[in-house]
Amino acid sequence: MTSSKSLVGIDLGGTQIKAATFNTDGTMIRRWTRNTDERSTNGIPGFAKTVRQLLREISQPDAQVGIAAPGVAAKNGRSIAHQPNKMRGIEGFDWTNFLQRKTFVPVLNDAHAALVGEVWKGAAIGCRDVILLTLGTGVGGAIMSDGRLLKGAIGRAGHLGHISIEPEGERSIFGTPGALEPSIGNYTVSPRSGGRFASTRELVEAYCAGDTEAGRVWLKSVNALARAITSFINCLDPELIILGGGISQAGPALFKPLQKAMDDIEWRPGGHSVRIVPAALGEWAGACGAAWNARHTNA
Repeated sequence: MTSSKSLVGIDLGGTQIKAATFNTDGTMIRRWTRNTDERSTNGIPGFAKTVRQLLREISQPDAQVGIAAPGVAAKNGRSIAHQPNKMRGIEGFDWTNFLQRKTFVPVLNDAHAALVGEVWKGAAIGCRDVILLTLGTGVGGAIMSDGRLLKGAIGRAGHLGHISIEPEGERSIFGTPGALEPSIGNYTVSPRSGGRFASTRELVEAYCAGDTEAGRVWLKSVNALARAITSFINCLDPELIILGGGISQAGPALFKPLQKAMDDIEWRPGGHSVRIVPAALGEWAGACGAAWNARHTNA
């Protein structure tokens, strides 16, 4: 590895940009949050200018910098190759050229980065076979197998929210019929509940208060998640599954019925069951993983 004494991880989100500095052992030193600006000036997206200004504020020219962002990362790690309809200007944007750092600035898909962060400093320390599911507005995911982050042929691996679990169900944004994402993602709560609830938080609060209809809607979603997780287990044989994102903050209201459903359908050779745990790093997992990626890409 180079002699850089610190790392910077930057997580580009649709609404916020999170940046943090780390020691090379993964200890977070400082962190910053800025709003995401998609307006372009002279062909440069506003969020890119925000990142450049953040790095000036951080004022560590020798630090290794990594970027996490939504979309499919390019094979060469220089940009996001595919991210239609969101974060205009990010596709093909070369961060190494733009930022003019002393070392290469690698780009990683945000869910991939979150998983790497959890393995490095979070809920999966010491694990080599791990699946991460981020349950929020949509459903993201990432896979580590035998200690290696799975990216696939074009970087598409890990879009676990888009597996088909109900052939006649609603299509996901990628066209998958009956996908996991619309079965539990926050953006479909209103239609799933007949307009009664606007968010998963409201739905879960009603379920916890004993609302029968809320319970029906919520448990249907949890059972869909259990079916998906069982499929992941049968395909990938992980030692650990991490649930992150805002919906995972439902705590026992999610994990207890999920475990009950898994007890019924999970294949458990020799009685072995896969642990399902909440993410440990919260909203900073992506920045942590981006920093790890900078360190190892520039090693």
